[in-house]
Amino acid sequence: MGMIKRIFLFVIVNILVVTTISLVLNLLGVRPYLTRSGIDYQALLAMCSVVGFTGAFISLAISRMMAKMMMGVQVIDPAGARGQERDLVNLVHRLSQRAGLTVMPEVGIYQSPEVNAFATGPSKSRALVAVSTGLLNSMNPQAVEGVLGHEIAHIANGDMVTMTLIQGIVNTFVMFFARIAAWILSSYLDGNRNREESRSIGWSYYLCSYVFEILFSLLGMFVVCYFSRRREFRADAGSAQFAGRDKMISALEALKSRYEAIDDSHPSVATLKISGRKGFLSLLSTHPSLDERIAALRGR
Repeated sequence: MGMIKRIFLFVIVNILVVTTISLVLNLLGVRPYLTRSGIDYQALLAMCSVVGFTGAFISLAISRMMAKMMMGVQVIDPAGARGQERDLVNLVHRLSQRAGLTVMPEVGIYQSPEVNAFATGPSKSRALVAVSTGLLNSMNPQAVEGVLGHEIAHIANGDMVTMTLIQGIVNTFVMFFARIAAWILSSYLDGNRNREESRSIGWSYYLCSYVFEILFSLLGMFVVCYFSRRREFRADAGSAQFAGRDKMISALEALKSRYEAIDDSHPSVATLKISGRKGFLSLLSTHPSLDERIAALRGR
């Protein structure tokens, strides 16, 4: 459900982090993959792996903080919670215990008319479950439990770490092919410079490498979104186990009827949304369609 916001925010932060690391390395002149005869592909792959996975894990480490900042999440103090907030915390903790979590996630609410919830965090012991006021005000208790069971399943399944590893692999190949493409194109733009002078890199190489990095990162989102959609089916199955299949189906049907209440206007958080897209755009959706998810739960 909330994997859309979480994944899109994670990917955007990841691109910024990796690009920043690349910029710093270039400014420091760290280019161990360039030799007098051209590119050392093994050295390039090694460097891209280190930078790619470092960027992905930095993005994971700050994911909870970024989610709170971007969405304005107000974390509930379990000790002082009253009324609806206390019921919400108790429900999340109860579902977490059923999922086998030993450390209860933080629980928060953010002000929005959208019908949405999400879970994020660098590990199972440092997770956050956030729910919109729109969801709490428009769904019945059974559907809310189904939604929260889905988010707890994301945490129990270690989905953020899994997606981080996938993003690290994508980062590695994005940087690897971006630098090869930049080297080829900049060589042409610079007039096929003498390979004996390969360490005297022109401005065109840096510019081309950044452009290709951004372009290939966007293409890499197709891969990340594909795996995200697979994880959504697993989270639905987890909710069916922790909260009950009927409650999860009820939640999806309620979301389907309230599709218009899901705010996709803000591009920076559009991918955390619960619904999926149709046609070609479905390839860039982090969620399968609601119909597909309901059918999977019903065993069709």
